[in-house]
Amino acid sequence: MSGAVLVVDDEEIVRNSVRQWLELGGFTVRVAAGADEAMVLLKQRAPDVVLSDFRMPQTSGLELMRAIHRADPDLPVVLLTAHGDVPLAVAAMREGAYDFLQKPYDPEQLSAVISRAVERRQLKLQLGELEGRLAAAGAIEARLIGVSKPMAGLRASVLELAAHDRDVIVTGETGTGKELVARALHDFGPRAKAPFVAVNCAAIPAELFESELFGHEAGAFTGARGPRIGKFEHANGGTLLLDEIESMPLPFQAKILRALQERTIERVGSNKLLPVDVRVIAAAKGDLAADSRDGRFRSDLYFRLAAAEIDLPALRDRGNDVLLLFEHFAAAAAKSAGRTLTPLRAGDLDALLAHDWPGNVRELKNVAERYALGLAATGRSVAEILRRGEPGAPQRTLAGRVAAYERALIEASLREHDGSIAAVTEELGIPRRTLNEKMTKYALARPGRKDG
Repeated sequence: MSGAVLVVDDEEIVRNSVRQWLELGGFTVRVAAGADEAMVLLKQRAPDVVLSDFRMPQTSGLELMRAIHRADPDLPVVLLTAHGDVPLAVAAMREGAYDFLQKPYDPEQLSAVISRAVERRQLKLQLGELEGRLAAAGAIEARLIGVSKPMAGLRASVLELAAHDRDVIVTGETGTGKELVARALHDFGPRAKAPFVAVNCAAIPAELFESELFGHEAGAFTGARGPRIGKFEHANGGTLLLDEIESMPLPFQAKILRALQERTIERVGSNKLLPVDVRVIAAAKGDLAADSRDGRFRSDLYFRLAAAEIDLPALRDRGNDVLLLFEHFAAAAAKSAGRTLTPLRAGDLDALLAHDWPGNVRELKNVAERYALGLAATGRSVAEILRRGEPGAPQRTLAGRVAAYERALIEASLREHDGSIAAVTEELGIPRRTLNEKMTKYALARPGRKDG
């Protein structure tokens, strides 16, 4: 990776050897013989990373780092230390040093550390630019965050389809943001001022589908004491999201198809046709086209919905968006908790990029929030947090990863819904008893309010 490096060392032979090696690796390098000269060069043009000797006459590398961070807290500083200075270098990392290397340094390791530091610096700058765009009222970047090509393409597709007001199928793995995309399609389209109604099809018992979506009249069935409008009527004029539509029972799919074709519904217990003006967005975790070919989903309903399709990229396919999103979520969590965010170390970057993120952005947000809190109980480094995903099981076995992911999902949902058990069971599509059992298993408490 190319980048600008400022090398600070009072020994000319060290300065020149480091410069020659880094320039061979494609870096742009400037050198300084001491802290005063370094600060002059920094004011002229900020580099991506500073590499400084730890022990220098007049001003030490640690004092230089403190001066640099007073001017630019996000500029990575890497320290070169003698063997006996390692405890001091570790203490310097607690103060904000990005990393340290012992003399005599290994050239390949030096290149690797500098590359990661440059990458972090450039991501920080990208994050700053992104935050500026997020501050712009109504910016699509505020909804669908990322600088990767898949995300740029996704934003373009959302803006294009939002204006056309046609039904859409949104597919993607768990945690990729299907409801977020659906809401963006609504908010950036002509129905923005009308209701947006989300329904989790996996959370509705088969016998209640018709009543939930179409409503019912008083006395239509036992317990129906009064009339109730369904989700279609509630979303009239706006957008109806049918999330996890692949879970919808086949017999009810025929009724949904008719409602979409005729744009009318009948409440349970009524013969009156009610017109509805609704844009339908269907979200699915799997391949709905394949399900329709295999008979697991009605092909005529699939083709009726598939006027347009959006497939969301998995987080593992979004490159450095992982680091960008992590910094974004961690910074927001730290600010909310009134804490100072600990800068990411080289090992943290490696752990973030090496993880396969089966829970995608939802899982990443959970890890970022834990990191921002910096509690020993949940782990202070990214690698430690990922290892501790499952209580009592430090090894990353398949069962451990599945349990860690399940725990992270439940914990995130509890937090997102302010502790409402009813909302969590609806979002995750599991019975209340099952949720209670899993909360006991993973020692999860209910944050926030206690209703539901």
